Amino acid sequence: MLSKKQKFIKRLFDLVASVVILLILITPIIVLIIIAAFSTRSSGVFVQQRIGLNGILFPLYKIKTLKGKEHKDIFEIYKNETNFGSWLRKSKLDELPQLFNVINGTMSLVGPRPDVPGYADLLKNDDRVVLSIRPGITGPATIKYKNEDQILAKQENPNNYNDTVIWPDKIEINKAYVISWSFLKDIGYLLVSLR
Repeated sequence: MLSKKQKFIKRLFDLVASVVILLILITPIIVLIIIAAFSTRSSGVFVQQRIGLNGILFPLYKIKTLKGKEHKDIFEIYKNETNFGSWLRKSKLDELPQLFNVINGTMSLVGPRPDVPGYADLLKNDDRVVLSIRPGITGPATIKYKNEDQILAKQENPNNYNDTVIWPDKIEINKAYVISWSFLKDIGYLLVSLR
């Protein structure tokens, strides 16, 4: 687990970097939200409860990519996704509003991705170390599974494949990330994510 000093360094970097990035990208973010509002015929912002630090629920912000309600099932996602939403998801630009999550302290720039209830909140024993840090916009598991939607779409039973293959692998990756955390590794994950 991270020491108090390491947590302080991580949080300070998150705050400074997120404020600087938001100052640069606030106008493009607003424009993307407006376009998303027109394409989805909704507010343009999607808010969903996710599991965060210490297993506490928090509202995660994204730019909306689907018409109607968001769906977990991969086939429902593709059916309801707008053309603009598809581009947003592929480019990961729909994640930009999570900079506000980083600033308000519910997320970090780098860490395990926050999951919907029914996954991380059910972790037990040593696996719960994943919940000892703030979830991240990106991280080693996110990078490995950057094409997760496409992987799941190829499976006969996407939910089962996620629960039995992808999810357990993510837990192991995220546990290793927490146990061997370093500031330089975080910088490396951010650079890889920007490619």
